[in-house]
Amino acid sequence: MSSHGDPIPMIARKSAGLKGEAHVPGDKSISHRSLILGAMAVGETRVTGLLEGQDVLDTAKAMRAFGAEVEKRGDTWHVHGVGVGGFAEPGNVIDCGNSGTGVRLIMGAMATTPITATFTGDASLNSRPMARVTDPLALFGARAYGRKGGRLPMTIVGAEAAIPVRYTTPVPSAQVKSAVLLAGLNAPGETVVIEREATRDHSERMLTGFGATVTTEQTPEGRVITLVGQPELKPQTIIVPRDPSSAAFPVCAALITEGSEVLVPNIGLNPTRAGLFFTLQDMGADLTFENMREEGGEPVADLRAKFSPNLKGIEVPAERAASMIDEYPVLSVVAAFASGKTHMPGVKELRVKESDRIDAMATGLRLNGVEVDEGEDWWTVHGRGFGEVKGGATVQSHLDHRIAMSFMVMGLATEAPVRVDDGGPIATSFPIFETLMTGLGADLGREA
Repeated sequence: MSSHGDPIPMIARKSAGLKGEAHVPGDKSISHRSLILGAMAVGETRVTGLLEGQDVLDTAKAMRAFGAEVEKRGDTWHVHGVGVGGFAEPGNVIDCGNSGTGVRLIMGAMATTPITATFTGDASLNSRPMARVTDPLALFGARAYGRKGGRLPMTIVGAEAAIPVRYTTPVPSAQVKSAVLLAGLNAPGETVVIEREATRDHSERMLTGFGATVTTEQTPEGRVITLVGQPELKPQTIIVPRDPSSAAFPVCAALITEGSEVLVPNIGLNPTRAGLFFTLQDMGADLTFENMREEGGEPVADLRAKFSPNLKGIEVPAERAASMIDEYPVLSVVAAFASGKTHMPGVKELRVKESDRIDAMATGLRLNGVEVDEGEDWWTVHGRGFGEVKGGATVQSHLDHRIAMSFMVMGLATEAPVRVDDGGPIATSFPIFETLMTGLGADLGREA
């Protein structure tokens, strides 16, 4: 069953060349943070280009539950914030649907305010570990009461008198880092996060934009981020760049579908997010960046992707993993159409996403005739080369939007169609996926 209704079986068939411009939705990471920080500012924040997928809409609903005014007028979202420490206690359970980013960031934002909130989600979210966030939040003085294994539904009791924290993240996770920084907003003094491996830095950039004092330093310990607590955040006007994680799907589809040329305009190229595109270039992809510029403190460009029949398997640098962690599923599809092995180490985080993405992709690839080896924190796809991937299987999406979209991309270039049991979760991050892809010429859609 999908996260928001009955299962939606989908099918993708071998397609002729994809052509045109792919106007993908706004960046999901920046959309979540725009709403949360807007709700913690004093005054009205205006956001255009917000991703209106279910994950972000659930975050908007949560901010209303905590007392902020959030509404859309025309193409602009207006957020009237309540200030740092100004959250009201919600009257009902906060349902974050499928969004791990949403629930973990919101937990951090409310953890240092003396209120109580209970969080839940869909079956996928309720199976995911929350201790990685609640453990550092406990250091501030917050308490968490959840199911066995630190899972939702979970009640967070905010700290009565928060204290600042110095915390080293045990795994590379922008969600954990961001939750700690958001909690640090309502703690006195300096909250410090140390990450041995750099992760996406949208929170640091946006906190600075809203008027918080944030410094970053590279030390022998790792990347040290220091936040000065209890600022008055100032409302902002935010233009959300288009999501590189969503751009990955039309880009990768163009690379493996014969005769394709697709332009994806206005894509965020934050260096902590753009690892996939450089990896594809390393594989020999005909992928170019045009009109490079900066918007709202974030680097942006237009991406042009052309059919690339001579892709080669590579060793993906482990240190690149954090900058492309959500893109490994669709990268593994491209790897199936490359010649030789593509080895992807340092990816244990994929085991605890919306699904176990290594297992989900490896199983689906094997069903479609592709050999895959896997370990706890690595996997290797044995590429068959263009025109040699059989397809023909029905794959389980495991309530995971990226698994569903990745196999829809795969089916555009396999000899036989590829099906997924449920494409419903795609709406959580990319509600216009089907319309956008068919508009480019992709033969995919819902199966009766």
